[in-house]
Amino acid sequence: MDNERNSIITIGEKEYELILTTRATKAIANRYGGLENLGEKLMKSENFEMALDEIVWLLTLLANQSILIRNLKNKGKAEDLLTEDEVELLTSPLDLAAYKNAITEAMFKGTKRNVESEDEGIVPKNT
Repeated sequence: MDNERNSIITIGEKEYELILTTRATKAIANRYGGLENLGEKLMKSENFEMALDEIVWLLTLLANQSILIRNLKNKGKAEDLLTEDEVELLTSPLDLAAYKNAITEAMFKGTKRNVESEDEGIVPKNT
């Protein structure tokens, strides 16, 4: 995958690329009302179990984007998608805390904008 769009994590001795795609953005918007509400929702989860559920859901969503992209490019060699149950069984709460950085990195890379300004040679007037 494109290293400028992803972050890498390991779940159960297998590497997964976390990628924020348009499809993932739509799913996040549907669940939280938009990317801007995601952080607030994760921080304000009513209890520890709900916070873990949200992180597992988001981790699974972002990890599955790279699998879906590979499946699209390699028709006939479809790889199974990661499930929330697998993430829960193959990780510990400590792992999930470490993965939050990878989630943040993937989200940042997926929404970054490369802004370039052009020098139009405008010289300010002296008044």
